[in-house]
Amino acid sequence: METIWKNDRKLGFGLMRLPLLDPEDPASIDLDTMNQMVDAFIENGFTYFDTAWMYCGFASESFAKEALVKRHPRNSFTLTTKLDAGFLKTKEDRDRIFDEQLNKTGVEYFDYYLLHDMGKDHFKIYTELDCFEWLKRKKAEGKVKHIGFSFHDSADVLDEVLQAHPEMEFVQLQLNYLDWNDPAIQSRKCLEIVRKHNKPVIVMEPVKGGTLASLPTQAEALLKQENAKASIPSWAIRFAASQEGVALVLSGMSTMEQLEDNMGFMKDFIPLSKEEEKKLTQVRKILEQSQAIPCTGCSYCVDGCPQQIPIPKYFSLYNLDLQEAKEKGWTPQGEYYDRLSQSHGKASACISCRRCEGICPQHLSITKYLKEVADHFE
Repeated sequence: METIWKNDRKLGFGLMRLPLLDPEDPASIDLDTMNQMVDAFIENGFTYFDTAWMYCGFASESFAKEALVKRHPRNSFTLTTKLDAGFLKTKEDRDRIFDEQLNKTGVEYFDYYLLHDMGKDHFKIYTELDCFEWLKRKKAEGKVKHIGFSFHDSADVLDEVLQAHPEMEFVQLQLNYLDWNDPAIQSRKCLEIVRKHNKPVIVMEPVKGGTLASLPTQAEALLKQENAKASIPSWAIRFAASQEGVALVLSGMSTMEQLEDNMGFMKDFIPLSKEEEKKLTQVRKILEQSQAIPCTGCSYCVDGCPQQIPIPKYFSLYNLDLQEAKEKGWTPQGEYYDRLSQSHGKASACISCRRCEGICPQHLSITKYLKEVADHFE
């Protein structure tokens, strides 16, 4: 398998869930805290930063410029960004967006560049707009060093894309121990397809949008019995990094504590032992029984919602509430729901337009789940 990475450290900094000054405004990034986190990341020998056109309300790339590009030598880090089919209407859009990305980030080239959120529908768009050849030209011009794509679809579609485009150098996959054998996400099957094509893998969603950072009591106890000092998120990230063919694991970090924890166990990475793998298999079984809605919290569904429903937050509250002990009585989730619904659309405000379902990487039946959430909380 070709090595295209400039550093053997297997942790990447995902600039999607950054520290915020206002939790309700994804673009209100706390630059002072971000500066500290970026500095610490580089000082500890990590180099890979991952952003995208639409992350953090379209602000992530600009903040990458302020916190990273302006403050550190260009040869001390690698920067990745992405082109999203959802914003492409014409071939002219490709260069318009790319040139603005160069301007927003302040770099002359990107180390890695991805066609984002590849699936059957977006594969068609990228093909019709000749994006694969366009990206090859960017590489030939020196404006991109390495080319690849991120993927959300079935293993069969992934195989089709890689067969059609062997020039793609790497693939970014959603991979975590909860989705490992999931029939919709197909983490394991997709990883096997990429390995078959001899491409390295970047892992996204290793902690599944925070789902695997806070576990049910029974599941957490299993892991603490095995290693009392290890944080719960560390198990998920190490699981992803331990898989054959995985070159890098991205983690979206929003606090210095999260960053320090991740660097602590990834600086001198030790793969999972057989016994640790067995523990995670037990945890997965517990979670599969307790999680009602498998939402990763990517928030792609939110911007286009005509009713301004904060879908991922409602789903998170719903999942958390169902995981509460039945004998507990009052739980805080209902209070959070009531407060959120004062400034946003309630779950019951859904008009079943299904725009959200068309963009959901997890292919969730969002309108059906919103009805369940409304029945539960309202």
